[in-house]
Amino acid sequence: MNRESTVVTTSSELLAVVAARELADRSTVFAGIGLPTLAVALAQRTTAPGIEIVYESGVCGAHPSRLPETIADAVLITDSEAVLPMTALFGYVLQGGRIDVGLLGAAQIDRWGNLNSSVIGDWHAPKVRLPGSGGAMEVMANSREVFVVMRRHDPRSFVAELDFCTSPGPERALGDGIRPLGAGVTRVITDLGILARAGIGEPLRLVATHPGVTVEKVREATGWDLDVADELTTVEPPTAEELRLLRDEVDPDRVYLR
Repeated sequence: MNRESTVVTTSSELLAVVAARELADRSTVFAGIGLPTLAVALAQRTTAPGIEIVYESGVCGAHPSRLPETIADAVLITDSEAVLPMTALFGYVLQGGRIDVGLLGAAQIDRWGNLNSSVIGDWHAPKVRLPGSGGAMEVMANSREVFVVMRRHDPRSFVAELDFCTSPGPERALGDGIRPLGAGVTRVITDLGILARAGIGEPLRLVATHPGVTVEKVREATGWDLDVADELTTVEPPTAEELRLLRDEVDPDRVYLR
């Protein structure tokens, strides 16, 4: 493909493009609001035109005419394939193992892919109180795998120990006697590169960097001793066409693009 690296790209655009590419050939994705919403909308137009998008509000097979601003946005219902009650969504779709990929965001992540979206600081006197789990814990436990899109790659977000564990990965769940269906977090997309792991029992490691980003920079931005893949690759920058789709068709009102 002809990549045009001279085109100015924002962090949000970069993350959305890379996440959309990661959804290639996937059948069903459970999408969180924010950057995940942006990425799945782009994937529908590029790498995964037949992908079925599921939202926490019970909407399955979403085809919104514009980007939803919340999971309760009425635009999600129009032209969707089904709207399920919460009991059916969580009991049949998620717990039934019918989701290929859960696409989530988080405030903190550790080397095993455990996520924090509840508080920064002490639980009883937090520095920042965050939205909380929503359906993320069920998505983590029951999707075949989970991809995480992180706006910030720094030691405050990539931590050795979470301030609070909102969504435990398989290793932590197994330690508490719970056997999840899926493999947990297998891909993490950041503005520095891509972290990945093959499955349960393996820590996240660096597998790709964006052009101009060094391994040393990624390690300095990570709060644990980050392993690096033997065959480290470089992420192809967004094409002019991918950026055009994002800016002109997916998010012309700049709901999520910054």
